Amino acid sequence: MRLAFMGSPTFAVATLTRLVADGYGVGLVVTQPDRPAGRGQALRPPPVKQAALRHGLPVLQPETLSDPAVLDRLRSVRPEVIVVVAFGQFLPRALRELPPQGCINLHASLLPKFRGAAPIQRAIMAGEDTTGVTIMRVEERMDTGPMLLRRACPIHPGDDAASLHDRLAALGAEALAEALALLARGEAVWTPQDERLASLAPKLTDADCRLDLTRPPGTLVNQVRGLSPAPGAYLPVEGGRRLKVLRAEARPGAGAPGMVLAVEEAALVIGTGSGAGTGAGAGAFALLEVQPEGKRRMSGAEYARGQRLGAGDRCG
Repeated sequence: MRLAFMGSPTFAVATLTRLVADGYGVGLVVTQPDRPAGRGQALRPPPVKQAALRHGLPVLQPETLSDPAVLDRLRSVRPEVIVVVAFGQFLPRALRELPPQGCINLHASLLPKFRGAAPIQRAIMAGEDTTGVTIMRVEERMDTGPMLLRRACPIHPGDDAASLHDRLAALGAEALAEALALLARGEAVWTPQDERLASLAPKLTDADCRLDLTRPPGTLVNQVRGLSPAPGAYLPVEGGRRLKVLRAEARPGAGAPGMVLAVEEAALVIGTGSGAGTGAGAGAFALLEVQPEGKRRMSGAEYARGQRLGAGDRCG
């Protein structure tokens, strides 16, 4: 089966690698243009481009898929299927209708839950204990097409966005390979999504990253997990700076939001003002690992000592 592949971030690399290993003819890889990154703002290629070049695959990097040259290039490849994994642009109708078997997409949730750009982060932030991947057909509305298969994955209490991302990327590569085998054998059965069960996972904003200490500590912990390591949940601190919180726990205790309750050997424990959380009596928020603006990662206790914080002081 001859394919074209469309994807950009690290999440898509596992699938592209699996397709190559399985011997599929990937006639073209379409990915986003190189973008400035890092302190020097040097152009950095997307991870999918780097993977494609390692495998000797041709690469196309259009600014927009509406450029007629993109469709012409894809026509020249004559793909039977276009595989889409976290590409990052809307697919025009002419492109969706080009391959005889359509465009199939790997989405990192159990659709119809968590449609949108941030399904991994939003699932953790919502306190879900299970998520997964879905192989679906690309249609006009985002993440709404009929489903070919779904595979579930547990969300462990110690998971953050990075660890769950890696497991879902591997699971997605397996699911995509299985989906292509079904298509090749003519055994694909497409199931419409139940709109009554749909929920959204929109792109993360700064408001999603700011920790509101009036919320329950369990909710705050899930927010930290879902946003770690990037873009990172943060507390506004003195001087208009941000304290990124990378690891945290809910603890017993109570106090005004942001009030320092204790500085332990490795943690800075602050109040949330709620008295509710994950576990009996949990009402405090323990900062285990933080990163002050412009500085290295450190324990919450190390930060507290550097700021000379003690019980009764405020943090955030």
